[in-house]
Amino acid sequence: MKVTVIGAGNVGSSCAEYIAIKKIASEVVLLDIKDGLAEGKALDLSQTSTTLGFNSRILGVTNDYSLTSDSDVIVITSGIPRKPGMTREELIGINAGIVKSVTNSVLKYSPNAIFVIVSNPMDTMTYLAIKSSGVPENRIIGMGGALDSSRFKTYLSKELNKPASDIDAMVIGGHGDTTMIPLTRLATYNGIPISHFMDIKTLEEVSAATMVGGATLTRLLGTSAWYAPGASVSYLVDSILNDQKKIIPCSVMLNGKYGLNDICIGVPVIIGKNGVEEIIEINLNNIEKNKLQESAAAVKSMNSSLKNLIN
Repeated sequence: MKVTVIGAGNVGSSCAEYIAIKKIASEVVLLDIKDGLAEGKALDLSQTSTTLGFNSRILGVTNDYSLTSDSDVIVITSGIPRKPGMTREELIGINAGIVKSVTNSVLKYSPNAIFVIVSNPMDTMTYLAIKSSGVPENRIIGMGGALDSSRFKTYLSKELNKPASDIDAMVIGGHGDTTMIPLTRLATYNGIPISHFMDIKTLEEVSAATMVGGATLTRLLGTSAWYAPGASVSYLVDSILNDQKKIIPCSVMLNGKYGLNDICIGVPVIIGKNGVEEIIEINLNNIEKNKLQESAAAVKSMNSSLKNLIN
């Protein structure tokens, strides 16, 4: 199995690292526009194989999309962060141009690949990739919900002082500080509702911390996080390549589900060899439904900035 990661920055190289170390793919291609960056990262990663015990071949390339041919999964991390003084529309315009160009370039060599979108704003970039590429909707997936859910479970674990592996919790909605929806009502610890162990006030505090989880890390690190995003991507890619049928919250195209149409937003889906194999429509209460509608309105507002980029 072959995976190509577009963008050899912190997130992209972490994606490649985890996919190789976990032996998910036999070949990993890391591609970047900066001369030598992907090659250097790939060489450095390759030199860990004997001590970490994996045999995945890791190849770094500068802008040579022919070397990505016959990839089973394409992970797109490329784009720029928002800079001081830059409007939301400017950021979307720049990153949309990058994502659209990258998607079309890799499709020439891997027409049957499944795409995992990491570039921000992630829901909007997932929507753009679907609308501009002609690739079937089930084969383009935004990974944000997987990352947000992992942060939610981590915060719950810390508050409970219990293993994160025993906690089941999910975040739906848009991948943003004000648009994501941690489903506190449905969170469980070994099958028991979290509310049995935690009062409402504490649950609300954990939910609030989850929603600003990315911003918290950016403040601490001075840049976006990379370990957890890379791990979330590898988790998603593993379910695709090994047809694991895991239920993972992802940003996918909705056409009727949850009462939403023509939008990519985070909901639980079954992920397997065909990409999105089923959208799971869980029973939300009225508060959760209203929050999802508000989140969708915000995402659609952001999508409007795409303007003429969708053909």
